[in-house]
Amino acid sequence: MSWGDFWAVLACCALTMLACRVLPLFLLKGRQLPGSVERALGFIPPAAFAALVANDLFSPGMFDAGLWPAAAPLVAALVVCVVACKTKSLLWCAVAGVASYALLTLV
Repeated sequence: MSWGDFWAVLACCALTMLACRVLPLFLLKGRQLPGSVERALGFIPPAAFAALVANDLFSPGMFDAGLWPAAAPLVAALVVCVVACKTKSLLWCAVAGVASYALLTLV
């Protein structure tokens, strides 16, 4: 790759970042979005987090080593869900998840 190609790719990346991340901030500054759009945008963080967590919990060969090694992370995730519903605290969710997974791996 020549230096000219490198600078062209870098410029395209910078323009894409500007168009997708910075430009909407300036265009929507001071404007009120409709309630349905705000409600739909509120689903993005939980959906992104669920996709990241599901990617780590489920894999194609997860039951190859047996039922218990595959079920331990799922049981720990269930404990985290229960703690999240009861406390609504990220700190307690993290503590419960680490503690339950550690206890389940000892069993």
